[in-house]
Amino acid sequence: MTSKIGLKHIHAIAPYVGGRPISEVAREYGLDENKIVKLASNENPLGMPKSAQDAMLKAASDLGRYPDSNGFELKNVLSSSLGVPPDWITLGNGSNDILELAARAVAQAGDEVIFSKHAFAVYPLATQAVGAKAVEVLATSSYGHDLPAMLAAVKSAGDKAKLVFVANPNNPTGSYLTAKEIEDFLVALPSHVVVVLDEAYNEYLTPEQRYDAIAWVKRFPNMILSRSFSKAYGLAGLRIGYGVAQPHLTDLLNRIRQPFNVNSLAQAAAIAAFQDKAFLQKGFELNCAGYQQLTKAFDQLGLRYLPSAGNFVLVKVGDDDQAGARMNLALLKRGIIVRPVGNYGLPQWLRISIGLPQENAAFIDALKAILAGE
Repeated sequence: MTSKIGLKHIHAIAPYVGGRPISEVAREYGLDENKIVKLASNENPLGMPKSAQDAMLKAASDLGRYPDSNGFELKNVLSSSLGVPPDWITLGNGSNDILELAARAVAQAGDEVIFSKHAFAVYPLATQAVGAKAVEVLATSSYGHDLPAMLAAVKSAGDKAKLVFVANPNNPTGSYLTAKEIEDFLVALPSHVVVVLDEAYNEYLTPEQRYDAIAWVKRFPNMILSRSFSKAYGLAGLRIGYGVAQPHLTDLLNRIRQPFNVNSLAQAAAIAAFQDKAFLQKGFELNCAGYQQLTKAFDQLGLRYLPSAGNFVLVKVGDDDQAGARMNLALLKRGIIVRPVGNYGLPQWLRISIGLPQENAAFIDALKAILAGE
């Protein structure tokens, strides 16, 4: 009887699987937790900024009361910095929440949602959850978004097309779209189709790569900009992100979001972290140095990797379809947690989050030893 409970399209969903926790790997392989290096979940190796810790501890004295459901103070801080009214901002339980709210707000059974192959796994999950049809468009030869092909898929779907997800930079490939590529796409996109520009890794872009996405939100009423506090701001464990869109879209998102979806500690920490420019700059510089450390090692080992605009690098560790899983297991046994990406259609590759210098070095040493057959 129980097998008949639930909607068919919900049963078809393969649940999202995050990076393995340190404690789990320690138990499974009999390792010392303190000696395990986790480079699997694109977390900030600096952790939470001290400013956010202090703000969170202060907010903890009032946890007997519900959080501000409208996030007045945080929205005002964001509004002032971004140059949009507070009612253009939607707070989410991580930016993942914004992605799912967007799908729920504009798509249903019979509709089509378009995204790129090798893009964030939540896009098809959010699509399936509302019963819509997922349209996965082939990536470019460099594993990035093929925006012209995605636009062709939208136009082919006609009125059935309701939502497009575009990630920049993209996870897990690290690919980057230029401002011109994105703007050309936005201009050509039919006005009845909502586009989510997912910028979870936006803060890791170099000054030369950065562009004014807020200007696009002001210009295009069918656009939702999604950003996260989990990566560069170091608040992954608090689950907080935000979306920026014109009021008719934020109104839809707020109608279906869970009441009190962002807790008091997360709001307080986000206010402090967002204003901590020194921490953000330190993390950016650490990431640049770590990227050079990892890619130099890959070059020396003769391993192919993809140029990345995020805080991670995708590296090819073999030519057969078991290569990623095999290398992942060998690294786990040595206390190094990375991310296999076979579920993204990339079974020969591993995604390596950029860590502290000593964490990167531990991974490189383990990788060299495994490749040498030690």
